Amino acid sequence: MKKGKRDHCQSQNWKPFLLCLVIFGLHSQCSIAQTGEQDSLPKLGGPDQVDNRLELDRTVKSPFFEFPFLNPYFGFKEWVKENTGLDFATEYSSLFVGSNSNIGQDNASSGMWKFYGSWNLVGKESGNSGALIFKVEHRHKYGNIPPQGLGFSTGYVGFISPPFSNDGWRATNLYWRQRFAKGRIALVAGFLDVTDFFDVYALASPWMHFSNFTFSTGAAAINVPNDGYLGFALAGWLSNKVYMIAGMGDINSDPSDIFNGFDTFFNTKEYFKHVEIGLTSSKDYMLLDNVHLSLWQRDATSATGDPNGWGLVLSATKYIKETYLPFVRYAYTKDAGSLLQNSLSLGLGYQPVPGSHLAAIAFNWGQVNETTFGEGLDDQYTWEVFYRIQLSSKIALTPDVQFLINPALNPAQSSLFLYSLRARIVL
Repeated sequence: MKKGKRDHCQSQNWKPFLLCLVIFGLHSQCSIAQTGEQDSLPKLGGPDQVDNRLELDRTVKSPFFEFPFLNPYFGFKEWVKENTGLDFATEYSSLFVGSNSNIGQDNASSGMWKFYGSWNLVGKESGNSGALIFKVEHRHKYGNIPPQGLGFSTGYVGFISPPFSNDGWRATNLYWRQRFAKGRIALVAGFLDVTDFFDVYALASPWMHFSNFTFSTGAAAINVPNDGYLGFALAGWLSNKVYMIAGMGDINSDPSDIFNGFDTFFNTKEYFKHVEIGLTSSKDYMLLDNVHLSLWQRDATSATGDPNGWGLVLSATKYIKETYLPFVRYAYTKDAGSLLQNSLSLGLGYQPVPGSHLAAIAFNWGQVNETTFGEGLDDQYTWEVFYRIQLSSKIALTPDVQFLINPALNPAQSSLFLYSLRARIVL
């Protein structure tokens, strides 16, 4: 990877973010005292935040078939949840991707096992519950390379399904979640996945939605920290339609050894800070009817040489007739080691029955970050379309096609064609 000139000076611009947290907390307390309303699902956070994922997987409708012999198992899970407060699930996802690239590898495949849960231990009846949130994973390739590396292997500046790697065992979540004001405020602290609490939108999940990183959190214009990073986030409703999320954490995280984060957080002192304010038509449609502005700042990273930088994301989605979900998303970054400097995405989701089969198409224009890759590279254009088939309430199959124009690091090939098949089972 060609690098441009780097600014290695560590930024200390963290005080405004802490001030925003304080102001947000005071404002939230005032509005909550006026209304006193119970928060509704989904909770504050993205679609893959553990509480949200557990709830969303319960709402699947209109599958092609079911497996009645599994009913005793799911009945046992509900009994455990009701009697102990432990809500859990395990899943396995598999992905194959092929391409017509004339350089590097032309296909990749991998699998991922996950076990995750939310264990409500205090305040279960009050609405101000405190819970231990956890998620462990094993990521493994099947062939020569995993899908995460296929983009750069073909000369495309971007990641294809970045979670599908060969990282082995990882602890991606281990944190405490505390709700206040009958669920209208949530504080999380511990080892987090920043994408659960930043740039929140409905089609952000790389396990459930688009495969290309340009259509996930940050639109490929943010150098987000690894999951399992030590930090905190505070989220809440400023009013019935306005929410705010803010936080910070360690950018030197290592999900294969999360407890080393205590050393890097307190001694290396290199942080990622973020704040987001959003507007929605109602709390029930937070992920679907959503306009938000996300701001972030990242310190220089001594381990990788990435410079300090900052950026923003402006995102808008609209839920129409409980069927259509058009969206437009723009992201800009200044340095910080990101893939893209400017990124604009347009797309449309289509789900005729809420919680059932899902089709979506999207387009992205991306300007490659000159600080990261050098000058003179072509802008990239990306198309992606997928159809998630809900075979049963617990099994989904997703064929996907991508068309990549002007892969910046492969000037000999004007376009790339990618095809993939993703399978997911959750129990």
